[in-house]
Amino acid sequence: MGARIRRRRRQVFGLSLPRLPPGAYPDISIHNPSPENALNPTGRRFRGFIRSGFCTLASILLITVGCAPEEAGQPPEAARTILFEGARLIVGDGSPPLEEGAFLVEDDWIVAVGHRGEVEAPQEATRVDLTGRTVIPAFVNTHIHLSSDREERIEQLRHNAYYGAAAVLSLGVDHGEAPFNLRAEPVPGAAISLTAGRGITRPEPGRSEVPFWIDEPEEGREAVRELAAEGVDIVKIWVDDRGGEYEKLTPELYGAVIDEAHRHDLKVTAHIFSLEDAKGLLEAGVDAFAHGVRDRDVDDEFVAMLEERPHVVYVPNFPNPGVERDLSWLAGTIPPDELVELQEGIGQGTEPSESFRIQARNLERVHEAGVTIGFGTDGSSPWMAHLELEAMTWAGMSPHEVIVAATRNSAALVGLDDLGTLEAGKSADFVVLDGDPLGDITNTRRIAAVYLRGDEMDREGFSARLLAEADDPR
Repeated sequence: MGARIRRRRRQVFGLSLPRLPPGAYPDISIHNPSPENALNPTGRRFRGFIRSGFCTLASILLITVGCAPEEAGQPPEAARTILFEGARLIVGDGSPPLEEGAFLVEDDWIVAVGHRGEVEAPQEATRVDLTGRTVIPAFVNTHIHLSSDREERIEQLRHNAYYGAAAVLSLGVDHGEAPFNLRAEPVPGAAISLTAGRGITRPEPGRSEVPFWIDEPEEGREAVRELAAEGVDIVKIWVDDRGGEYEKLTPELYGAVIDEAHRHDLKVTAHIFSLEDAKGLLEAGVDAFAHGVRDRDVDDEFVAMLEERPHVVYVPNFPNPGVERDLSWLAGTIPPDELVELQEGIGQGTEPSESFRIQARNLERVHEAGVTIGFGTDGSSPWMAHLELEAMTWAGMSPHEVIVAATRNSAALVGLDDLGTLEAGKSADFVVLDGDPLGDITNTRRIAAVYLRGDEMDREGFSARLLAEADDPR
């Protein structure tokens, strides 16, 4: 069942099924989900499972679990309940933060959010004092590239979790079974793994041969049908001639892909470079841009096209600006000698590159027009998320707006309806910070704890193991 819920499962006919989220405290929650999400808190997380052909059986079993009494002589399964209180809560929806906030977590789920003293908790609940700290929703990265090897991918997912990610979308170069298997059953202490499977592009000899290479509209439609059957989370296309080295997808080709994807209830996100291609893709109905426009400043026509299509999400995905930045905060996962090399290689300039400036101006322009901004980093470095957050503020977004982009907006883009905000009925995925990111976005790097699906990740243990393996690579 593509569900990402993993704790407190019951056995039915030999299958392990998830405990449904509790809803015992709706009357004391300040931030509540919509009625639709309250009734279906897992939202579109079940889509991949449905497309895999297990929907009917899973539905019958879930109904059976929900309606059947406890086995004779067996007491009801006790919920694990934790009350977190005292922190400043940044909900993730753009609303003012809750000072002296409190929220109650039962198993995997947030069941109540409010001010300290307003949220009731059972007597047996564990209490965690977060006074002086800030809590934000865990991030959702909508553009990253992960290994298709199972063990390597698990390690990458844990590494992303270490730096505060609840979920990551591997965009277009996945192959084999591991990406789909790991999506269906999340790993403890690791981010949720989403996948676009194989992306779609024109033939690009010398580059990755994983994507579908197409030259005819019907080839694009067939590729989408194969992806839909696999249950991908989104369709990725590349519309880029790589500096004139290759032919790129034409409007006829990407139009067929987008049309077929929408027939299968799939969104399409596009790798782009030029403003001209971005306009063509909007005409064809694209749902998101995996990069911002990079060849020139956007014009009034492009902004007007975006305003006419409020569902489209713009993910800026900045390049390295080439300026000097302090990376000492990476010492928990990168050995000293490698960190020195990384620090030297990231850039020593005092002014951002022109490429960065173009993309920053474009983000500022579309953001001012009210376009929905998402979050993605490209590449595979988990810590790049924090550099991207900072770069987005350089383009004129406030730290609060950047956090919303990296949490609520990005969760919505990839259909994770129970992530992205600190609200009752949402999954308990959040980051505890030792600083206030609204005053300085770089405080997102001062992570005290990461909780995924109600469990605290062992960041100290992960760091120690990673550094020990670097010292002894055997």
